[in-house]
Amino acid sequence: MVYALIGILIGATIGFLLPYTYNTAYTLYISVAILACLDSVFGGIRANLENKFNTKIFISGFFGNAILAAFLAYIGDRLGFPLYYAAIFTFGSRLFDNFARIRRLWLFKEKPAKTEK
Repeated sequence: MVYALIGILIGATIGFLLPYTYNTAYTLYISVAILACLDSVFGGIRANLENKFNTKIFISGFFGNAILAAFLAYIGDRLGFPLYYAAIFTFGSRLFDNFARIRRLWLFKEKPAKTEK
């Protein structure tokens, strides 16, 4: 868990320091893909707290969800229909659900029982 937080901090620092910009035409695709990635990250944290974490599932979900969300946004853009709303609704609701479960797991951790002497 500590390694994940250190990795997030290093990645965020590099992201803020690099002067990389992208075309504003891709803003919709990138934002929906980031939302999907955040959903996978929160799902991975929850799975880790529940001792059910699997690296293969996390990696495939991370990239698969991002690609699927960007693809939905692209197809919707080509059709002239805001299909990206489906990705926003799905991944947004899952993100908040995962956050709520993580919070409950942290708040209601089972504390070791005191032994009587």
